[in-house]
Amino acid sequence: MRGWKKGLGMLAVLGMVVTATACGDNNNGNSESSSGNSNVESSQEQVKLRITWWGSQARHDATLKAVELYEEQNPNVTLETEFNGWEGYWDKLTTQAAAKNAPDIVQMDAGYLADWAGRGQLADVSEGINVSSVDQALLDTGKYEGTQRAIPLGNNAYGMALNKEAFEKLGVAAPDSSWTWDDYVALGEEVKAKLGADQYVYMDGTKDINTYSAYQLAHGKGPYIKDGKMNIDKDLWLKYINQFKDMREKGIVPPAELSVTDKELDPQNDLMVTGKTLFKPLHAAQSVALDSLKPGAFDMITMPSAEEGGSWLKASMYWSVSEDSKNKEEAKKFIDWFINNEEAGKILGTSRGVPVSSDVVSKLESQFTEADQMGIELISDTAPKAQQYVNVPQGWSNFFNKDYDLIGEQIMFDQLTPEQGWEELVNLGKQYE
Repeated sequence: MRGWKKGLGMLAVLGMVVTATACGDNNNGNSESSSGNSNVESSQEQVKLRITWWGSQARHDATLKAVELYEEQNPNVTLETEFNGWEGYWDKLTTQAAAKNAPDIVQMDAGYLADWAGRGQLADVSEGINVSSVDQALLDTGKYEGTQRAIPLGNNAYGMALNKEAFEKLGVAAPDSSWTWDDYVALGEEVKAKLGADQYVYMDGTKDINTYSAYQLAHGKGPYIKDGKMNIDKDLWLKYINQFKDMREKGIVPPAELSVTDKELDPQNDLMVTGKTLFKPLHAAQSVALDSLKPGAFDMITMPSAEEGGSWLKASMYWSVSEDSKNKEEAKKFIDWFINNEEAGKILGTSRGVPVSSDVVSKLESQFTEADQMGIELISDTAPKAQQYVNVPQGWSNFFNKDYDLIGEQIMFDQLTPEQGWEELVNLGKQYE
């Protein structure tokens, strides 16, 4: 049994920890909204809304059930759903937006928010949604140039998932959230000695900008983008890249040809789920999806620390309304219901992170499952040493989501040396500044 009192108790202070990173008056939305009731105030005119999201099968199933409930409570509204995995989601949405055919309600990510809002593709959602029980600092992460363009759907933290069953079989103590990057390196050596030739300890972090970001933050060098410019520390980055090169040679992380086959939370192709690795970086909001693939087998701990904490708190994702939507008010009514309705909260659980409404959390905390609690505890453990999260600035989404990844792969396949990779990275960064 996990530490329920610890995890849930920390939720009470989580808002204070996040709020320390930002401040402001909560003047968004209408506190008189009736979205917590069975029926949202909607007109009787028949309305068709399209809604799209990415995620795991568990998130997909939960969202469909919530959509069905909304349609039952609002018989004048029909919701057409579109679901994708992360891969392909943005390409499809970009194509739709270019054709002025984007869904009315779109799931948005912090890595893309500035680009989409900056191009005028996201509607103003400052009014019509009750956000009175949403932490102001979390809400502010959905603003672009001072205007609310996205509504956060969950609290989230970036951390490390591990196969606790495998550790028990190996007779090695699994690390906890007090571990450091030095512990990370030492544990890799220790555990690899007990594994077969075709099993590995960690995922290769060479092409993973999130893991490098955690490493740089932990070592006190700040975010990788600062004031619109690349802020990657050369010496620290080369040390990090060379550490993973050494771990590839020792078999602590998989060879490049295996690493690139990994598909996150895919039951056949996720390297940790299939037993090829013992660890994998994941977000707290993915705890339910992870547990559904092998119930009870996994745990979540914080990213390693060094001089400072190595992770951050953030919104798991957002709902935004397309600027081209002809039904913006009805779309906002759905979002209002989605974040505030207790019945919806029961269905959705933590499939998008800990619900953003403190009212909903207080009503549901006794119903959280062990899988929910795994993600909640990661958030709780991250909170005391969390770094401030800053959304990817406009123009940098491709760097964050594609270009860095490509340079990392070239290093992994020995097509670039670490030093050559650094030069490529510098040249690439200048194109975005």
